[in-house]
Amino acid sequence: MQLTRAMRQLGLLAASALLAAALPGAARAQIGSERYASVVMDPRTGTVLFGSNADAPRHPASLTKMMTLYLVFDALRRGQLDLDQRLMMTDTAAMRPPSKLGLPPGRTISVENAIYALVTKSANDVASLLGETLGGGSESRFAQMMTLRARSLGMSGSTFRNASGLPDPDQITTAHDMATLGRRLQQDFPEYYHYFGTRQHSMGSITLRNHNRMLGEYEGVDGIKTGYITASGFNIVSSARRQNARLIVAVFGGSSWVERDRHAAALLDRGFAQIGVGGSDYFARATPSTGLAMAAVGGAALAARPVRGTGLVARAAAATPARRTVTARPAPAPQAARKAAARPARPVLASARPAAKVAQARRNRTVVEQGDGGGRVRAAPARRNPARPARPSR
Repeated sequence: MQLTRAMRQLGLLAASALLAAALPGAARAQIGSERYASVVMDPRTGTVLFGSNADAPRHPASLTKMMTLYLVFDALRRGQLDLDQRLMMTDTAAMRPPSKLGLPPGRTISVENAIYALVTKSANDVASLLGETLGGGSESRFAQMMTLRARSLGMSGSTFRNASGLPDPDQITTAHDMATLGRRLQQDFPEYYHYFGTRQHSMGSITLRNHNRMLGEYEGVDGIKTGYITASGFNIVSSARRQNARLIVAVFGGSSWVERDRHAAALLDRGFAQIGVGGSDYFARATPSTGLAMAAVGGAALAARPVRGTGLVARAAAATPARRTVTARPAPAPQAARKAAARPARPVLASARPAAKVAQARRNRTVVEQGDGGGRVRAAPARRNPARPARPSR
């Protein structure tokens, strides 16, 4: 109780800084990573309240599907597409790696169910199908359309190479650009924005659950998209409304979806406090150890300097080789084990992936394809050429 009272008296900034110093291992993998970037934006004006590395190039991962859906919504408004229109799965789209819906070539899906598949399951095969449909049969042509539209929206740091966000070294964006895209989706297509707030959607006997776990977990969040590939870490663009005010946050480079969501929550809390709106009970509803870790994440973010336009560098700093194979590791030596035991335990949410399954996957040397919300898609025997690293799922 005394610690909690002291935190309230000192304020989130000072308390978080103290906790970050007291917990040196908590959440620093994200904040100190070269993949990290963040921004908090007021969507009414497009003003950036604060951020870090906001204009640095980053890989968008499945945040790419926000741009895909922007063009889908535009096509719906112009009459090029209809929500009830059936699209036939192609051979090339069906070959995309997970996360995917898994429709075989020749099967059809309505445009509306395709939208749901993107916002919930983040289906790469359906994203490619939409890209081919609007690109005249070519997803590459659609990616050019995406890039041109992004530039027209002021997203000068974004270049797209596919409709899904699957790894491509030339597919880059910035935290600022993705927050801008979230803002434009809200403003330009208010009649379609509600799709991003879908928590789950049923398609026959299949129920698709949204990877964005901030929906329902943080007060006022109503969308919009998460993403993950190895080269980007765990990303999110999230929008929250509170007391007639709205903020958009973009976070890149989380080491897990749990850490990413906690950090986004801390940034939103700071943003709402900055514009004079009361905070949420996101931290209060967590366990004591989880609350400390979230405060430490927030403290590192609060130390971030205001955004200054730095421009793009020649290449994405996060373009590291992407792998998705979980290899077996030797048992730690006794001395290493003692050091590991001495480190503070890393708090996780109850919904985090089961450790037993991860351990079993390592023993079986399996490819673990993980959804960007933390849910496991499947585990299959690893088959790849060691000289050619496999691409991750998202």
